[in-house]
Amino acid sequence: MEGKPYTRRLLDLEERFAALADRIPDGPEKEAISILHGMTQDLWRNLRPGAAESTNALTLQDVADLYKTAPKMDGTAQNEPLPVGTIAPDFTLLDANGQAVALHDFRGRPVVLVFYPLDWSPTCSDQLSLYQAESAEFTKYNAQLIGISVDSLYSHGAWAAVRGITFPLLADFHPKGEVARRYRVWRESDGFSERALYVLDGEGVIRYAHVSPQLHQIPDIYELYHVLGEIRQPASTTGAAPAGEVAMAGASRWR
Repeated sequence: MEGKPYTRRLLDLEERFAALADRIPDGPEKEAISILHGMTQDLWRNLRPGAAESTNALTLQDVADLYKTAPKMDGTAQNEPLPVGTIAPDFTLLDANGQAVALHDFRGRPVVLVFYPLDWSPTCSDQLSLYQAESAEFTKYNAQLIGISVDSLYSHGAWAAVRGITFPLLADFHPKGEVARRYRVWRESDGFSERALYVLDGEGVIRYAHVSPQLHQIPDIYELYHVLGEIRQPASTTGAAPAGEVAMAGASRWR
């Protein structure tokens, strides 16, 4: 991507931060957001016109590659996901633009919920960049990707801008981890979610649920394609009911 779209995006994020900053209650969360804002401002000063003349100036690619030097994330899974065949809990969260996004907005099409620990972390960057690169494949299945983590909408906006992520990233920020808890993927000891995937059909039934055994393990993307293919394929042409069909017959509404 060229520099000008990034510039407009960063300026827009700065204006929105200034407009909303006074509405954030005092506390650790506001302090953390302020620190992140200060970091962004320092980076921005290095990225403005003329900064490239400095030998030590950062580029947008440098920012995009920060995850490569971030501390590695590891740990075994602490939770079992909701069972296949049950109705996915509905929710409404804010996206990086501050817009409310509800799960039921996507009724009628498959949805892939991607719970991940944190923006800017190494494995999360690789995982979501993979899904972005495979966006045409998900479009083929008419599937909507949705990323969810406990990061603020400001972090989501900056991260999406430098990583080129175009699908929604939702902030499970306040109450912290509420949606992750409802989906049984909250890591209480860490303060963030498991690396987990749910695939929902058009009626909101969970057709696939996966929690990575280790935080650094990215789920197999071909398993996602297999499940999405089953959802798209009518039962009459397969000779057998797809996984979850029996449960789906009695579960036709979102919670």
